[in-house]
Amino acid sequence: MAALSEAASTALATRRFDWIRRNPTIVIGALILGLLATLALIAPWIADDPLGFDPLERLRRPSAEFPFGTDEFGRDVYSRVVYGARISLAVGISVATIATAAGLFIGVLCGYFRKVDNVVMRVMDGLMAIPPILLAIALITLMKASLTIVIIAISIPEIPRVVRLVRSVVLQVRGLPYIEAAIASGTRTRTIMTRHILPNTLAPLIVQATYACASAILTEAGLSFLGAGTPPEIPSWGNVISLGRTYFQIAPWIIFFPGVMLAITVLAINLMGDGLRDTLDPRIARRM
Repeated sequence: MAALSEAASTALATRRFDWIRRNPTIVIGALILGLLATLALIAPWIADDPLGFDPLERLRRPSAEFPFGTDEFGRDVYSRVVYGARISLAVGISVATIATAAGLFIGVLCGYFRKVDNVVMRVMDGLMAIPPILLAIALITLMKASLTIVIIAISIPEIPRVVRLVRSVVLQVRGLPYIEAAIASGTRTRTIMTRHILPNTLAPLIVQATYACASAILTEAGLSFLGAGTPPEIPSWGNVISLGRTYFQIAPWIIFFPGVMLAITVLAINLMGDGLRDTLDPRIARRM
């Protein structure tokens, strides 16, 4: 029994190693995101108050006391960057969740019920015709700026992309013989959707969710940089970059460090998305 257990453990370890070897992008992206999420969670213990300022320490260069330097108000850029990870990750995850859930619901309805499709898809086409950042700015302008409003404003332009993806998958699956047989045999619509249609949408939906998360983080940073995103009292990467652009020539570290963190985060999410696409798409997996 001990020999069998040891052999089973060895086989399991071998399979895990093979999976990691075949999917390095997923592993690298997950490790980077895990590190960023950990930094965001333990921010109160590893960073000072991001809003605390000291005029005597303004525009200090990076040093042992201030690893990322200070800004024009004497605030620690390191603390603001660490706390900014909370905002960026929260926005990315929230937007991906809202857009995926709403897009899945609307996309399944449009793909399965043709009468609904003709009306709803025209609305989705109209939303996609407007640049996402302009639509977000318009929505934020109509309401008081807050983190919740920013998340909602960024989620709305992302929903049509998910809807079109899910709709195309549902249209393809709905024409398969076993779906037509289930409809002809009188199987309830809810059963067909939950057992046969929804499982086929999960793989492309997961990949699309990673891209929506990365896009949301960049959009939030762009809105904050333009002054239309999160309020200035919220330390997001976009706000830090926006406030530091005036002092770019004499204090480039104010922009450099949040910019690097933003690039690393989006890169990690895109690595995960590419790896998941290669793993979950059977056609790509078969060629590999």
